Amino acid sequence: MSATANLKNLKQSRRRYSRRSVPMSEINVTPFVDVMLVLLIIFMVAAPMLTVGVDVELPKSAANALETENEEPLTITITKEGEIVLQTSTIPREQLITRLQGVAAERASNRIFLRADGAVQYEFVMQIMGALNAGGFQDIGLVTDIGGPALNDVSEE
Repeated sequence: MSATANLKNLKQSRRRYSRRSVPMSEINVTPFVDVMLVLLIIFMVAAPMLTVGVDVELPKSAANALETENEEPLTITITKEGEIVLQTSTIPREQLITRLQGVAAERASNRIFLRADGAVQYEFVMQIMGALNAGGFQDIGLVTDIGGPALNDVSEE
């Protein structure tokens, strides 16, 4: 066979190939949607578990919730036994102000949320609030459960 005959055969085979199978110009998004739905379910299940996990019996209040911010909220918890927990780590009382000053230096916001068990003495809660202030946090939010009595709901006996 000559070179021109080989070239002619090659062109014919290309034409036959292009007639039989047309390149697919669509994107199959079904696997992408499946993966996104699975991720959505995982995040919906995992999100409630990401909250601070110290079990305290919060007092109830009729106050409205505070606005949220961009940073992860910083939470300090006082348990029924009087332990002080910053996020998830227990802190000795002597180290509280030092640790708070270190945390305050790293954060853009000076907001902190204080969670205290309802059985904790008011005096101790006020001492912790003073330590929070000394540690560099002036915006202290007290965390309570919703559904408590409002002042105007109290009946006179």
